Amino acid sequence: MRRTPDVPAVRDPRTGRTVSYGALWERAGRVAADLAGRGVVPGDLVALAMDRSVDLVVAMLGTLRAGAAYVPVDPQAPEARVATVLAESGARVVLGPGDSDGADGAPPSPVLGGDDPCYVIYTSGSTGVPKGVVVPHRAVVRLVSRAHYCVVRPGDRCANGANPAFDATTFEIWGALAAGGTVVVFPSVVELTTHDWVALVRSEEIDTMFLTTSLFHAVVRERPDAFSSLANLVVGGEQLELGAVRRVLGSGAPPRRLVNGYGPTETTTFAAYFECTPDSVAGVERVPIGFPLQDTTLHVLDDELRDVPPTEVGELCVGGPGRALGYLGMPELTAQRFVVADDGTPVYRTGDLARLLPGGVVEVLGRRDRQVKLRGFRIELEEIEQAATATGLCDAAVVEKVGDGPEAWLVGFALPAVGAGDVAARLGAELAERLPRYMLPARWITVTEVPYGPTGKLDRARLLALLDAPVPAVDEGSLGPAGDALRDIWRDVLATPHVGVRDNFLALGGNSLMAVQVATRVRHRLGVAVDPADVLLADSLADLVRTVS
Repeated sequence: MRRTPDVPAVRDPRTGRTVSYGALWERAGRVAADLAGRGVVPGDLVALAMDRSVDLVVAMLGTLRAGAAYVPVDPQAPEARVATVLAESGARVVLGPGDSDGADGAPPSPVLGGDDPCYVIYTSGSTGVPKGVVVPHRAVVRLVSRAHYCVVRPGDRCANGANPAFDATTFEIWGALAAGGTVVVFPSVVELTTHDWVALVRSEEIDTMFLTTSLFHAVVRERPDAFSSLANLVVGGEQLELGAVRRVLGSGAPPRRLVNGYGPTETTTFAAYFECTPDSVAGVERVPIGFPLQDTTLHVLDDELRDVPPTEVGELCVGGPGRALGYLGMPELTAQRFVVADDGTPVYRTGDLARLLPGGVVEVLGRRDRQVKLRGFRIELEEIEQAATATGLCDAAVVEKVGDGPEAWLVGFALPAVGAGDVAARLGAELAERLPRYMLPARWITVTEVPYGPTGKLDRARLLALLDAPVPAVDEGSLGPAGDALRDIWRDVLATPHVGVRDNFLALGGNSLMAVQVATRVRHRLGVAVDPADVLLADSLADLVRTVS
């Protein structure tokens, strides 16, 4: 601020506004003075209901200069969600668009420590109520100082394309400002065509960028050479597809540095990183999360919070100053997730399953809460997704469990690769050769695009809504007299005109009561005793025909 007051700090190409470091500091001081005049004192929370903009950066810095912590609120979120965040946070003041002009007067000069709150970001809660993650100043300093995982130099231009309520904003804004770079307010990939977005990246001479994994995959599908002008591209938020990484690295025009960044909100954006190069991904089956950031420790622990041996699977826990303080107003949940490991190290339990590979590389295998139990078997859904994309038939795959108990089944959603043809049919056959029978989705649905939520992550609810769409007619093929009779019974009981040889009873809307009806009709029509469980457990009509035969 003092050494280079005239250097551009924030630029918004949409409005043409550019604010220098000196002007940013002065305007933030006015915001701090205004907040102090409205009764805000150190330790208070100030909600920022703004979209990406110069004003948002001013308000963030102004809030910190007042000694308060900011609570970013997604202005596009449903009113009920916004109301919940404001109520749960207890924010003393809410700043919206146009509220960053501030007031005259000397700004306050609070004395803050590393453990004082810097911001609170709300993430989804398993109970349906969002939980506020309280991140201290020390955690942000750990993220942006001596950042060897992503080197930002003075004058570098860093894109700010994340939703303000997504913690990638922390990296985009403070990472740039701490290094003397320029924050360039940037539209999301989904706001432009891929061609126009790539053109803007190049015309704005962006050096450093973060993309959620889903958006990265979407861009790579159309333009694997899209990132050639970047010095640093950090991708994170979900499991990075190995095929997408290899397409970028093999495009002839990769970014200078492609990094897989890993970290829950509770560990302040990133806790680990893995630099993707042709050599580093040559012999892997999935992209690892790699190594800990500076001043960060990664631990793979068992249920007793003890280290598991190398290569064995445990829960990934993160230690170091990047840990958040806990959840706002949720002491019980904080005590469950922010714990002390057996060796005395304070850690955050991520809920991710991981293992330590030779060379100190950490590989995440999926979420503990994405493990499902089906027909007595524990299944890791991400293993099925990885197997599906490994066939080369689809660029992305999502598998979900539908229903509970004996009526539960798996459904897969596939984004077909170019020229893959009838992906739904071919995936079932390919995976039958790669996975145990109990891990095979009963139904595959092809999609033309992958839906994203407001933070750029996969919107699984929108995918599951596709289950309500009519099931298309399929090849009904002949399975002999017994198979034709079974097909007729399924049609009558399920009230559907189309039943294919690969169709699954549950996927067509069947349930345990209907299974009893099928078993009764099979006994009367074919003279064969079939247990209703056989109907529910059969992978397909053809499978049930084999059972009956």
